[in-house]
Amino acid sequence: MKILVLNCGSSSIKYQVIDMGAAEPVLMGKGIVDRVEQAEGEIVLKVEGRQNLVRELPIPDHKTGIALLIEVITDPTHGIIESLDQIGAVGHRVAHGGSFFDGSALVDGDVIEKIRACFDLAPLHNPANLQGILSIAELLPAVPQVAVFDTAFHQTIPAENYMYAIPWKYYEKYGVRKFGFHGTSHRFVAEKGARMAKLDLASSRIITCHIGNGGSITAIVNGRSVDTSMGFTPVDGVIMGTRTGCIDPGALLFIGEKEGMSYDELGNMMNKASGVLGVSGLSSDMRDIVAAAKAGNPRAELALAMYDARIKHFIGAYAALMGGVDMIIFTGGVGENQWSTRARVCSGLEYMGVEFDREANDGLRGRDAIISRPSSRVVVAVVTTDEELVIAQDTYRLTH
Repeated sequence: MKILVLNCGSSSIKYQVIDMGAAEPVLMGKGIVDRVEQAEGEIVLKVEGRQNLVRELPIPDHKTGIALLIEVITDPTHGIIESLDQIGAVGHRVAHGGSFFDGSALVDGDVIEKIRACFDLAPLHNPANLQGILSIAELLPAVPQVAVFDTAFHQTIPAENYMYAIPWKYYEKYGVRKFGFHGTSHRFVAEKGARMAKLDLASSRIITCHIGNGGSITAIVNGRSVDTSMGFTPVDGVIMGTRTGCIDPGALLFIGEKEGMSYDELGNMMNKASGVLGVSGLSSDMRDIVAAAKAGNPRAELALAMYDARIKHFIGAYAALMGGVDMIIFTGGVGENQWSTRARVCSGLEYMGVEFDREANDGLRGRDAIISRPSSRVVVAVVTTDEELVIAQDTYRLTH
């Protein structure tokens, strides 16, 4: 059974085709439909062992983009499947499921309406995600679809950890509470990491650090999320590429008043002009920040130190919350590739049982590995994430 996985953003559509019929899932090909709703769009198909297929043409909307990518993957010369009949189901990444979904869901009218009801909670993502679902329903009406929600894994967080200390009426009227994000990744790497470390997931305490341009830390007890660093929106928690992370909301009110900023301007500053970009004044890309810090740029050095310190802060907090920790996992673009951050975060954690293996860590990029010593009471590991595989697995499970 071949699964088409779609991740529809506001101006792009990332896709993969995964064959779930073999003993192990096989990635047949992946790509992107870029610059949707622009005059000069682009479709890319990447297949292992082949030159990338690139087509440039106008892509006025998501429906057109999805129709074009279907043409590409079924192309007689360059495609990866012979016909649309081979697509058994389509799985969609959906950013926000609110309090409606604690797991992935087979798409029907009720699911569509609940995704739409979460538009206010994820105005940049959910509308685009729904466009993908509606487009497939029109283009491939007989093919079942599954929605996989970034927020679902965190629905097990208890109320004392997800509620905010604001007037209760705002929770009742608007549902203002912590939701958390990156749930698909946190769930995947916790399960995979437990297998690597030979831990029983059902009786373990794991901290997963999904860190990249966006980032979040999650406390997982017996396979269930009990707290996470992102909140009502993805702006909360650790410092990110362009997001503030944790900040005194009074400071935001002070800045907004002094600068005469509108709510939109304040939101733009918090989400797009802050983080390591705001501190360094250079870039949101950690590779640029690391290079500048090595060259002696003091603000780049400070941005790196702040970034790493906030991650360590949450690890310490979650170890206390869980009454100890059995495993710490690094994943995401920075977690998988930036060994200097992993080393600084783990430095000083000996008190909780971490014996870090610098030789195993230094130079390690983009592959699974345990980076703690065999005698360490806490296993530390790099675990590569694969959210698209989780989407394919859930889609297969719900439609097979």
